Amino acid sequence: MAEVVEFRVPTGSAQTLLVWGLEPAPGLEHSLFSAFSKFGPLYSVRAHRNAAVAGPGYYAVVKFYSAGDACRAQRACNGQRLFQKSPLKVCVCTKQKAFQQQVLALNSNKCQELANHYLGFNGWSSRIITLQNVSGFDENEELGKTLQKRSLKYLCAVEVTMPKHGVCTRGIGLGEADIENGEDPLEFVTTTRRVQKFAVGKALSSAFQKILLVVLDNGKVVVEYNSTQEEPTDSLTEEELKELIQVNELSLEQFDFEEEELLSDLSFDDKLPQHEVLSN
Repeated sequence: MAEVVEFRVPTGSAQTLLVWGLEPAPGLEHSLFSAFSKFGPLYSVRAHRNAAVAGPGYYAVVKFYSAGDACRAQRACNGQRLFQKSPLKVCVCTKQKAFQQQVLALNSNKCQELANHYLGFNGWSSRIITLQNVSGFDENEELGKTLQKRSLKYLCAVEVTMPKHGVCTRGIGLGEADIENGEDPLEFVTTTRRVQKFAVGKALSSAFQKILLVVLDNGKVVVEYNSTQEEPTDSLTEEELKELIQVNELSLEQFDFEEEELLSDLSFDDKLPQHEVLSN
């Protein structure tokens, strides 16, 4: 048998473990992550204090990307002490709240982590095709006169390639933020860089949504293109795509993708995130 892993926030009950009988301890979530990540990549680990009627202690929700990994972790960890004196109780979640069923795209950082795990650091690469200012005004206009309380927008196109699997996808993302004080040159520069990186992150996330990872029983991974996520812009040549974005003929609303984490969760370094890796 095989399991399909998508670059989306896991919502299935079979991917979620409930852990209780946890003793209060510093770094509890870190200990949980270390113990359960041995079975496969984790989307999240959250520890919570027990309700008053349940007595002292904690319980945790551990969410995997793979239902198979979650099942193996449950079997291996249930009744074990792991990192504490008393044994833990671990079970697969059997009920999910309705609002948790909304499918959201993974943010770009988690997409890269998942790709690195299943494909390896040398198994994929990404590049920025184009990054255009679509704000409707020139960045070089005089500050304080035209930029005060204006909205800054950048549209980005990114290409993700899995050379060993012959799969190549594209994604487009829009970054937007308001400039509160147009008289401050530093704020303008900082906001510009932030919007650019947000646009790149959204575009990268969008590109990964078109990829399906088929994990086989023997551990091998097959990459498939998800045609249900195909967009009209995917059939354009690189030059056509650049020209289309440059003249701003695209409807910006269609690229307002929703990631599960906000702008503040991205890593803002001195360079735009551009993962370039050559395959062996």
